[in-house]
Amino acid sequence: MQLFAPHFSFPKRIAYLAVGIGVFLAAYYVGASIPMTEDDANELATQFQEQVQDIDMAGIFINNAKASLGMFVPGFGAGLGIYTAVSTGMVFNAFAISYPQELGGMSPLAVLATPFGALEIFAYGLAMSRSGMLVYQLAKRVPWREYALPTVIEVGIVIVVLIIGAASEFQIIAEP
Repeated sequence: MQLFAPHFSFPKRIAYLAVGIGVFLAAYYVGASIPMTEDDANELATQFQEQVQDIDMAGIFINNAKASLGMFVPGFGAGLGIYTAVSTGMVFNAFAISYPQELGGMSPLAVLATPFGALEIFAYGLAMSRSGMLVYQLAKRVPWREYALPTVIEVGIVIVVLIIGAASEFQIIAEP
């Protein structure tokens, strides 16, 4: 059994990954561009701060893992990824409006250039792209044995990447 089925060679897999990352980034940027009032922004920023106020590394990982594992579901997963990206972009926008001195003029994509941001984008792009590939494979009635192992490997990669990302993010947000 090949690791990559003939209709998904390694270069095609990389292309799907790039599309998944691109779709996530575009959806994030759309979310960050949604206009909101200062009151709405303050409310959203406050709600987010309350949700993550006592978060630890395990909490960061679990939050990201729940989202990314859902993104593997054929078809639905890509939609979940888009929703997650738009929501995350809206949170950035809320903070940019609520804290213009600190975040004014900062590109919404800059936060994704952090080590944990890059790892999360990779993980989400991988999961979303596998969701699209699974839709294709199910529609073509490809035997499950051809895509089961690559899917399990990618789930494992996403979990490892998100553990590293959660450790990195916690190191940055933890108080000394």
